[in-house]
Amino acid sequence: MSQSILKKILDGNLVLRISVGLVLGIILALVQPEIAKDVGVLGQFFVKSLRAIAPILVFVLVIAAIANKEVGSDGRLKPILVLYVLGTFLAALTAVGLSYLFPTTLELVASPDNLSPPQGVWEVLKTVIFNLVDNPLGAITNGNFIGILAWSIGLGAALRHSAPSTKVFLSDMSNAVSFVVKVVIAFAPIGVFGLVAETVAVNGLDAFEGYARLLAVLLGAMAIVTFILNPLLVFWKIRRNPYPLTFTCLRESGVTAFFTRSSAANIPVNMGLAKRLGLKEEIYSVSIPLGGTINMAGAAITITVLTLAAAYTQGIQPDFATALLLSFVASICACGASGVAGGSLLLIPLACSLFNIPNDIAAQVIGVGFVIGVIQDSAETALNSSTDVLFTAAVSMSDDK
Repeated sequence: MSQSILKKILDGNLVLRISVGLVLGIILALVQPEIAKDVGVLGQFFVKSLRAIAPILVFVLVIAAIANKEVGSDGRLKPILVLYVLGTFLAALTAVGLSYLFPTTLELVASPDNLSPPQGVWEVLKTVIFNLVDNPLGAITNGNFIGILAWSIGLGAALRHSAPSTKVFLSDMSNAVSFVVKVVIAFAPIGVFGLVAETVAVNGLDAFEGYARLLAVLLGAMAIVTFILNPLLVFWKIRRNPYPLTFTCLRESGVTAFFTRSSAANIPVNMGLAKRLGLKEEIYSVSIPLGGTINMAGAAITITVLTLAAAYTQGIQPDFATALLLSFVASICACGASGVAGGSLLLIPLACSLFNIPNDIAAQVIGVGFVIGVIQDSAETALNSSTDVLFTAAVSMSDDK
């Protein structure tokens, strides 16, 4: 019986449940604001859970992903990987540009008075360098995501030549941590209920103006990547009208991914589409699952926009060089995004650490992400997953010319 209840909680319609939590939180804040402030503890508990699992998630997933990468991969995958990486980085740059044009601030429950913003890219680089050499246990304990990323990359590279049993163990650990993340995210509706109730009770409905503006920037950046940048990259490869292929991938892959909200869950759909497009199985059978892990343009946009929103909220005005560094970091973060719904949100603290933004503020921004995630995460996943098969098809078609 308990397993059946847990399965219903984990596999239920998360979008619908978050929507219900959002509406109920607003109603409670408007009808009983004092009670709404008290139930804010539910949101705080949810945020604390996110803060607890995020460092372990980054550490384990990155180690497992690098260690289990095949040594001596097929050279035909390299052009696809180039598109994956280039597309993700250009998406982050697009997000930076729109965030500069339409800077957004958020209504957060608390903001530290002693926050010291970095005074340019050199200070950011110094922070990065010092964080890189942090003790690994201290990095995990203190939420130093730069140090976590450095150690996980180093250990993952060292373990690429380890015994098969070690790689299986790492894969099992990755799956176990992903399961815990899935359990935490399953309680997002309760957390959103508490966060929204407290936010609206304290700040009123004006708080949603920032949410709407933030969502508009996110969706605008994703639309530019989907309908302009990606087709340009495809045209670069196939040298003909890229839009028929683009719209086919959006229709047959993007729509499904929009509702499943999981790149990992949409892999079988992309495999079937690749087969119908007549692509070579030895290529797409590797590139599409790999894309579900590292081709994360939508995640890069989410991480960049929310991080810059957090910076603007704290009175930080990043210069261009720092924003360029953020684009690079966001691209790396996006490649480590979990395959479950909302996975990219858990990597925001890593990007926020570039600006000395405390983890409690970054965790609140994650909570905001879950509030708008009813739409944002669906659009993000549709972009990520449809691009996996789009870029695979583009390279395959260019090889057949």
